[in-house]
Amino acid sequence: MPQVGTTLLLFVSAAVFEAKKLSSLSALSNDDIWWHLRMGIWILQNHGVPHSGLFSQSPQLPWSASSWGYDLLVAFSFRLLGLRSIPALLMAFKSALAVVTFLLAGGLRGRFWPALALSATAQYMVDSVQAGPSYCSMILFAIELLLLYESRTTGTFRLLFWLPPLFLVWANLDIQFVYGILLLGLFLTASLLQDLRRHLAVRGLRQEGAVSPANAGIVAMLCGIATIITPYFYHLYGVFLASLTSPGNRYMPDFHAMGFRQPRDYALMLLTMAAFLALGLRRSHDLFQIALLSGCAMLSFYAQRDAWFAALAAIAVIAEAIRDTGGTPGADDTDVHLKRARNRQLLFAGSSSVAILVLAALLEIPSSNEVLLAKVAHSYPVAACNYIRQQHLPQPLFNLYEWGGFLTWYLPEYPVAIDDRIDLYDENLIVQYFKVMNAEVPYQAYPPMAQAGTLLLRRNSPMGEALTTLPAFRMVYSDNLALVLTKP
Repeated sequence: MPQVGTTLLLFVSAAVFEAKKLSSLSALSNDDIWWHLRMGIWILQNHGVPHSGLFSQSPQLPWSASSWGYDLLVAFSFRLLGLRSIPALLMAFKSALAVVTFLLAGGLRGRFWPALALSATAQYMVDSVQAGPSYCSMILFAIELLLLYESRTTGTFRLLFWLPPLFLVWANLDIQFVYGILLLGLFLTASLLQDLRRHLAVRGLRQEGAVSPANAGIVAMLCGIATIITPYFYHLYGVFLASLTSPGNRYMPDFHAMGFRQPRDYALMLLTMAAFLALGLRRSHDLFQIALLSGCAMLSFYAQRDAWFAALAAIAVIAEAIRDTGGTPGADDTDVHLKRARNRQLLFAGSSSVAILVLAALLEIPSSNEVLLAKVAHSYPVAACNYIRQQHLPQPLFNLYEWGGFLTWYLPEYPVAIDDRIDLYDENLIVQYFKVMNAEVPYQAYPPMAQAGTLLLRRNSPMGEALTTLPAFRMVYSDNLALVLTKP
């Protein structure tokens, strides 16, 4: 069974490579991670979840911490490991995604090398994604796909009963669980149509999907109930819809369509085309797979942040096509004892890779919070915040959008004017912020800036240079990254 030894070698090599790569601590430049950390610390301290805009200049506004479970995970990790927890979490997420995509691609069905190639492709597609709730959604969406495909292939209805607990966890980790519900609805609709087609006895069409619509409906109902077992009940659906339709999205790079300026955009397009080609060559009339691939492709090419949908859907479709090509089963697939031995060795390979990953992380990532904070200072205004705190500069504070999340963690005594919690702020206020920063309107048009006692801006930015020339502002601090202005 040389494949098992190869798997061990590849897993261990990947673990060492990932630890080396993350030793640069690029994960610490993730804007979102900081406010998630702050919310998690608040939840631990108060033994409850927030219902208003904490640490912002609008604390009275209603707000739901839709990823409160993830926030708690980040806070627990931070309590154990300090700042090392942030790159460590990213390592863990990437390792989990590698395993799930390997399984989704049919890695244990005797198609080792194609599965390995597809899993590596998925890793490449999401390599730029930082640690965050979206990683939880990627992993859980892949698991949901795996369960649905295995259920369709084997006709085992019992596999679907793993979905309700999966959604119970997912709904408390990330708001994108709604996409998983939509996938389940697609599966149920396809089952209904397939069942109707069988009753009409349409000839010449391949009959796929062994799960009855009644059983699929029961599971879908249980999953729907599981998603409202959260501190926010059913309101998260409204938050999800509002986040999709916010006018401020047009200013967020992650919500822009793919610009095809980097290789992974073309790789995703080729992978999606290969999946459609696989369906075409098989002359498949499988409604579920066609709708799955089409829907995920539309999501991915509409917004860069959702590129992983098409990648996972394409992997599932291609893996299914490879499985259906038939061929002579390997010995591992015909001998029960050999299958058990292979699974034991694969478990050993996975455990070894985890151990190597942990060891490499301990060796490569500095243990000192001071050293890590110095790394953070390359991207965030650590020294400027220290100055503001030490000099007790007047509030309210005006800050850049991309620094808001960091300020909620590092300078919580100064409520932020804006941060990554877009669903907290008024839509018009968000639009006005970006118009002011793009010099489309004067700064007086944005109340948080016009009324600010202290302004924290990026040095050498057009806005910072413009305000330093006005008599209404006085520069009191400057370094290589940031400048601080006050009103005389």
